[in-house]
Amino acid sequence: MTSYMEKVRQSSELSRRGFVKASAAATAALAVGGLAGCAPNKVEPAKKDEAADARNITDGTWVTAACWHNCGGRCLNKALVKDGVVIRQKTDDTHEDSPDYPQQRACVRGRAQRNHVLSADRLKYPMKRKSWQPGGGENAHGDLRGKDEWERISWDEAYTYIADEIKRIKDAHGNRAFFADGGPVSKFLSLYGGYIGHWGTTSRGAWTYTPDVVGIAPQPNEGINDRLDMRNSEVVVMFGTNPAWSSAGNPAYHLLQMKKAGAKFVAVDPFYNDSYALVDAEWIPCRPSTDMALFLGIANAMLELDGEKGLIDWDYLNTHNVGFDADHMPEGEDPAGNFKDYVLGTHDGTPKSPEWASKICGVSPENIRYLAVLMGKDNKAAILMAWASARTHNADCLPQLVMTLGAMGGHFGKSGHMCGLSCHSRSFNGGTYLIGAGSSELPSIKNPLAATESINDTEMWNAIVDGKYTYAGGSTKKVPGEPREVDIKLIYHDSMNAKLQTTDGQAKGIEAHRKVDLVVTHSLFMTTNAAYSDFVLPIESYWEKEGGFLQGNREALIYHSKVIDRMYECLSDEEIASEIGKRLGLNPEEVFPFGVKQQLFNQFVGAYIVDEAGEKKPLVTITEDDIKEWECEGEPQEGVIGMKELIEKGMYQIPRSPDDGYSYIAYEKFVQDPEANPLKTASGKQEIYCAPLRDAINGIGYSKIEAIPTYVPPQEGVEATFSDFEAGVKGDYPYQVYNPHYLRRSHTVFDNVQWLRETWPNPVFISAQDAQEKGIQEGDTVLITSPHGKCLRTACPTQRFMPGVIGLPHGAWVDMDEEKGIDRAGSDNILTGQIQSGQGVSGWNTCIGNIEKYQEELAPDSEQPPRIPEAQMQER
Repeated sequence: MTSYMEKVRQSSELSRRGFVKASAAATAALAVGGLAGCAPNKVEPAKKDEAADARNITDGTWVTAACWHNCGGRCLNKALVKDGVVIRQKTDDTHEDSPDYPQQRACVRGRAQRNHVLSADRLKYPMKRKSWQPGGGENAHGDLRGKDEWERISWDEAYTYIADEIKRIKDAHGNRAFFADGGPVSKFLSLYGGYIGHWGTTSRGAWTYTPDVVGIAPQPNEGINDRLDMRNSEVVVMFGTNPAWSSAGNPAYHLLQMKKAGAKFVAVDPFYNDSYALVDAEWIPCRPSTDMALFLGIANAMLELDGEKGLIDWDYLNTHNVGFDADHMPEGEDPAGNFKDYVLGTHDGTPKSPEWASKICGVSPENIRYLAVLMGKDNKAAILMAWASARTHNADCLPQLVMTLGAMGGHFGKSGHMCGLSCHSRSFNGGTYLIGAGSSELPSIKNPLAATESINDTEMWNAIVDGKYTYAGGSTKKVPGEPREVDIKLIYHDSMNAKLQTTDGQAKGIEAHRKVDLVVTHSLFMTTNAAYSDFVLPIESYWEKEGGFLQGNREALIYHSKVIDRMYECLSDEEIASEIGKRLGLNPEEVFPFGVKQQLFNQFVGAYIVDEAGEKKPLVTITEDDIKEWECEGEPQEGVIGMKELIEKGMYQIPRSPDDGYSYIAYEKFVQDPEANPLKTASGKQEIYCAPLRDAINGIGYSKIEAIPTYVPPQEGVEATFSDFEAGVKGDYPYQVYNPHYLRRSHTVFDNVQWLRETWPNPVFISAQDAQEKGIQEGDTVLITSPHGKCLRTACPTQRFMPGVIGLPHGAWVDMDEEKGIDRAGSDNILTGQIQSGQGVSGWNTCIGNIEKYQEELAPDSEQPPRIPEAQMQER
């Protein structure tokens, strides 16, 4: 194995300099317009002969390589493998590129995958924390998690320790003492009597549970028109969207086609990001977590200006919605509770005017009225947003309010008109999937405790530390909130989970991990989860797996193959889970009745394609020879592409053209005939007044809402930055902190990739005006504090952030200075807290803080040593 890694280092070093040079140049180009002073770390240019040598390596076998991280891009990556070593990467060249039939081109993250999979800090062997001993309590020495040294152990030792401790915990405390993330090990814990799991809104925020209840699509695939029809939009108003960074692949290219077709773009955001710059969007700065106030102000302005400009589609409101005005309230409800009267202030004496909204959101009253005109019924308007604005405490009604604005302008069910989500893999390309993989056909293993126990993510760490939580059934559709006591003794992370890194309240999460008897993590690297564990078990990457499918955008399905042999002593999650299951006296065949190859073969069998008539058909032709070669059970079938051809090409993409039969107009059938095509709501219509949503959320008990969308100041929102909001007096935490996705990472993945660290330095962004007032200059080390934690970063003053807002990029792996209680990596969740509201929304974008110069210099991330525990170097 050592010789393999030597070859990897030699081949990767040859092309590293040329890669970084190109990436740095691209970054510098993106920086124009406000971030130029925050350029990437200086990189020495490649020597001509070395760069030429790297380009001339062409012999070997090109293999489609997985880029499995959850950015939403879903691009095609290929690796050139020679003598078992990956020496180059490339992206989609399966067909000529065009706007209608685009190549699925990879971004800088995907093209750096080789430096990720083959990184020097890959975990090689199982490890145990030195001070940990079985038996629980003081034997665990939990206070040393994150500080202790590690020792290398064998797989058999790891299995025995873990299984024996699971048995002890169950005997002493029962299955309610187990907390797990839901991967393969959790299936065995289910067979072993069950475990307590968790539920939450994750990245989708209030778009998780609200949409279906009120009548707006919960996902972008069904909520907006397809990319070819989007070119018919005349006005595109974007709220908190940045596909150029978050889903860096084709989405920004689709956005550009709308620009070329003549659309006008307006960006409403605290950050004038690269996606807006790409289409020369007009920028209207707006404070984070204030969209509810802004949207109410726009609704008020539409009512105010309707008589003059004819902005509202009254026919649509009267026929497709309930609750907009007193004449269209649900039967049995108080007519005074309608939306129109709330917005006009008829009963509460407070009109939600542009002036009222402006004080909260920071958008001028003139611009709020301007947005109202743009959203009027006679404009072909696309009102688009990502999930970000709904990752806010007390934003439970935000999707309902978005729907209301779309209904007021009649922007549903028509070409060029749309209102809803545009993000992740469906950014600027809506429509139901036209292609997809089949199921592995593995049996579903029911967790016996799932029906009676589940902790919301926003109180997960509090529950473990304090021993109590509110049970709400895992969704707003189940039972009213019920206080319960709990005593968790085991935390189990598998399937590359990053729960400690990505859940709000990281400081409390570290405390929770130090409280229990046993923490186990499966991982590729020494991630945050792993650092605070007792056992760290090395797993294979997707490049080492047999193969698999990645659902691309609406029109593409990617098949990735095994790229390299399994490295070191790494195993799969399934193998580890099965071995632990055996030691618990369980039968692995109940979870995995057939092997990995059969699971994969089943996905080929079930893969489908939809034709232009809307009929679903098999995608893959499978022959008798294929079945024999794979040594799997199955029957021959006829599809549109042979199994071998799909494996070789690595992708099947449906060609598109403006006149094909695949056009998708969101809500089209509902708009044409709402009675024949009812929505999933109680009334079958869009519910601007929604009693079921109100009753379900209020039943949980975190906080209260009304049946119509109203403004409820979010915990730690903009009002909390003031000691006296009405008087305009700022408080101890005068800034709002929000966490843009960043090109260096896909959420938390890739943060250890040296090529990307050299290219994207991960500063904290601050407006040039605020920086001048604080005496902060480019490159200064700054301390960012919140009510929950502290971190250090290097400052990047820019004109592209509005005053009062700090932009701390999402996903850096925490690196705590235990003596000072300061994270040196800029981990965003060290600043967030465990705060409950509404339906348990994770409110990352409702975070407040302060920023000040810090005297100690912070070395660039690219100069930080890799996280390689000494135990990974130990011989046995």
